Amino acid sequence: MVRNWGCVFLSEISVENQGSPLRKSSHMLMNFVPRLHLVETLVLQGEGWGLALSFGHPYDVERLQMLVLIIHQDLTGLCSNHLVSFQQIIRVQSPDGVKRITATKRETAATFLKKVAKEFGFQNNGFSVYINRNKTGEITASSNKSLNLLKIKHGDLLFLFPSSLAGPSSEMETSTPPGFKAFGAPNVVEDEIDQYLSKQDGKIYRSRDPQLCRHGPLGKCVHCVPLEPFDEDYLNHLEPPVKHMSFHAYIRKLTGGADKGKFVALENISCKIKSGCEGHLPWPNGICTKCQPSAITLNRQKYRHVDNIMFENHTVADRFLDFWRKTGNQHFGYLYGRYTEHKDIPLGIRAEVAAIYEPPQIGTQNSLELLEDPKADVVDEIAAKLGLRKVGWIFTDLVSEDTRKGTVRYSRNKDTYFLSSEECITAGDFQNKHPNICRLSPDGHFGSKFVTAVATGGPDNQVHFEGYQVSNQCMALVRDECLLPCKDAPELGYAKESSSEQYVPDVFYKDIDKFGNEITQLARPLPVEYLIIDITTTFPKDPVYTFSISQNPFPIENRDVLGETQDFHSLATYLSQNTSSVFLDTISDFHLLLFLVTNEVMPLQDSISLLLEAVRTRNEELAQTWKKSEQWATIEQLCSTVGVQLPGLHEYGAIGGSTHATTAAMWACQHCTFMNQPGTGHCEMCSLPRT
Repeated sequence: MVRNWGCVFLSEISVENQGSPLRKSSHMLMNFVPRLHLVETLVLQGEGWGLALSFGHPYDVERLQMLVLIIHQDLTGLCSNHLVSFQQIIRVQSPDGVKRITATKRETAATFLKKVAKEFGFQNNGFSVYINRNKTGEITASSNKSLNLLKIKHGDLLFLFPSSLAGPSSEMETSTPPGFKAFGAPNVVEDEIDQYLSKQDGKIYRSRDPQLCRHGPLGKCVHCVPLEPFDEDYLNHLEPPVKHMSFHAYIRKLTGGADKGKFVALENISCKIKSGCEGHLPWPNGICTKCQPSAITLNRQKYRHVDNIMFENHTVADRFLDFWRKTGNQHFGYLYGRYTEHKDIPLGIRAEVAAIYEPPQIGTQNSLELLEDPKADVVDEIAAKLGLRKVGWIFTDLVSEDTRKGTVRYSRNKDTYFLSSEECITAGDFQNKHPNICRLSPDGHFGSKFVTAVATGGPDNQVHFEGYQVSNQCMALVRDECLLPCKDAPELGYAKESSSEQYVPDVFYKDIDKFGNEITQLARPLPVEYLIIDITTTFPKDPVYTFSISQNPFPIENRDVLGETQDFHSLATYLSQNTSSVFLDTISDFHLLLFLVTNEVMPLQDSISLLLEAVRTRNEELAQTWKKSEQWATIEQLCSTVGVQLPGLHEYGAIGGSTHATTAAMWACQHCTFMNQPGTGHCEMCSLPRT
């Protein structure tokens, strides 16, 4: 047995037996302490070390020579150049975890860094290694400095940062809740509502119970001590009961307790084979436990990212439902609004809907088909300047039951389904496209706050709005293309089977058999109830109006099938019918603003920022400033060419001249709508005659 392997040069070895020495030059261990009964002690003789061996049998020189020769051969491979040369293990910590690198004390820093790069899969200049956690004591790729000179010893822990994380500010020192790997969290900026809720106390404070509490007004007991936001008894006793705690309450639960969530991490589920496994051929010719994704057992998600959906007013929903009322066809729209605090649930989040954008689509009584929307990016940009964002999607599933009474069929219930498998897959796809930014996840995102709203019949045969989300497990199955709908059973989904093109992990769910026993079933098929999270949908008692409401509103986009088109004639009609003296109230219409930006005749995308800021901040002075711009003057002139006189046109004409002089000076081409100078008989743009 050998302990503390280390080597020194020995001038000689003295092996003694009954006073007869045997000398032989060799390399020996510095601390050779075997537990054999033959070795008695370790002594120092002259300039070298000597082993005193004690035999229990007569003197045998050949046996001594054999023993020394074996020791010499064993040590020759370990010792070189008469210098200390230990085999040591250096730990290197990175955002991906800790790995162990084998090195020697005589090894140069450049050689050691090459080993680190190979172990972590970096390029030679794609990372930096530091001795200290606060990014001090950087190890440079020097061929003149050894690890011994850098004072790096066996078992030391070094810190690796990729080039994107390297710098003077340490990502490890950011303030993150206990239990999460701060060095593994990307440098992401969370939503404002998440930043706000993460700073809140979140506890449920209770007043002193006069019957149960037996202490003074300043004391606390089990009957009045504040509750944690994830307390299940409290949530179950709310009216109505809350089945899912809020996401931030779930985070508090993970990071609470004695260990403060030391071993907790918000990791996204993956159903794909891990890449980079070189121990075998790629799928379908090989797979191993390292690269194989784990099987998934579907469970009811205990938390939800959004706890409430609230439409600001009934007008927003009624205008959306008008399409179904006039055609009988189903309809689709995107919800634009903002995320705010939902105070009815501890640390809850509410999605407030301010407007509904209706993209190009083909709707029938039983189906919906979404078409490519070339204006999608522009709509998101305009909404962002208005302080809004896309928070969800909505669709109708309405069938008229009695037209005289105005009732609709109650079709979505516990006996049928709440969301079909196709709708779950669509919701999962939308949620994957709009992930929830989370600094506590190594990927920088976890789950989604994108909601699903359904306008359908309720138990009273009236139109009801129901809100849903799908679980993170469903998002993973949809993202990795592992979930399929059933054609003839909308309440069932189907987990794909593995093929030569794709490996699909096994998906299970738990059920109760006829004997009352809990059994595990393979998800082929799969009840979609395991994937759905319900969200309450409400309207406020006191309506809120981000945009103004008019008796004659501007037409909604992509409703040509109803004969409602967005053009300058409809704009002129809208402006002539809205005689409000406040210009901001007239122009504060979401669909009107989109038309001003996306129309093909005179798009105002580059010059409408001031107006959008005025609408966002409800600033009438900014709106009046924009009204005096050349762009709005041109819009008014284009409206006047369609034969509708605008009530406010003469007001602007008073600034730059009379209305009559202005209209007489310029004329609009009937073919391309270009404004031409007076006295010309042909259009300067298209060269066509004036009449």
